[in-house]
Amino acid sequence: MSMGIVVVEVCDRNEISLKPLEDFETKYPEVAVIRTNCLNKCNLCRARPYALVNGKRVFAKTAEECIREIEEVVKEEIKEFYGI
Repeated sequence: MSMGIVVVEVCDRNEISLKPLEDFETKYPEVAVIRTNCLNKCNLCRARPYALVNGKRVFAKTAEECIREIEEVVKEEIKEFYGI
């Protein structure tokens, strides 16, 4: 795990935690994926796949859609950091 400028936090109890999110760390060296046992967003956790990207909630109807949304937010965060 890197000490990324973009942090993706995932609750272990959420559907998306079953996906290989560490692939983001390989594809984007600026990203760190942190899995935790609870992010205290229980209603959202039960309702939709979601993650926090630099503290921003990213969610979708399916895990696959959520991963695409996470990647878009990751790209935006990296661009903002580098001023692109």
